[in-house]
Amino acid sequence: MKPAKTSPVQIARRGLMLVISSPSGAGKSTIARTLLGIDKNIGLSVSVTTRPRRPSEVEGVHYHFKSVREFERLRDSDALLEWAEVHGNFYGTPREPVEQAMAEGRDMLFDIDWQGAQQLQEKMSADVVSIFVLPPTMTELQSRLHRRAEDSEEVIQTRLANSRAEIAHWREYDYVIVNDDLDTAFDAVQSIVKAERLRRDRRHGMFDFVRGLLEETPSL
Repeated sequence: MKPAKTSPVQIARRGLMLVISSPSGAGKSTIARTLLGIDKNIGLSVSVTTRPRRPSEVEGVHYHFKSVREFERLRDSDALLEWAEVHGNFYGTPREPVEQAMAEGRDMLFDIDWQGAQQLQEKMSADVVSIFVLPPTMTELQSRLHRRAEDSEEVIQTRLANSRAEIAHWREYDYVIVNDDLDTAFDAVQSIVKAERLRRDRRHGMFDFVRGLLEETPSL
């Protein structure tokens, strides 16, 4: 007779803040979308931005598109966890949905640049897991920006010019991945998430679990 299967042990934990950064075109957004599509316990932190909406983008899904005045109102009322100016546009992370998700044990994914990552580290370092994605070569980075076909040539050249300064911040991240193969890079990100979820300091429910374990008296 086979022993009855027991239900998986559920141990309460605090959600983590998964930050993925890279220069434009290195693959962070593709990795982020794939992760969101298969992991239901990760939600996307939808940033607010003053950047014009691209044809493929949806309001409230990719970004909350705001005027400069609306953005400044959010920033000045401390409604943003972090904000930065990138390529002449403002980006920021709304505070309320992130704090609520973390308290409920859900993870939040941040597709942000190094400036935003620095601010999150300063404010909530214990909750942040940061990953920087590098391109295999600068030539490949340029090719990916052209293949995306969503920006003008002027914008592409601006992004390429800024990419070297962005890459210089790779040492500030917990993990660094070279995206020369998307499947391999994605597998690495998944492994990082699985390991970080098991961190003792994030699993506050472990105290009650271990206490109950030690108090248990097995029947003979």
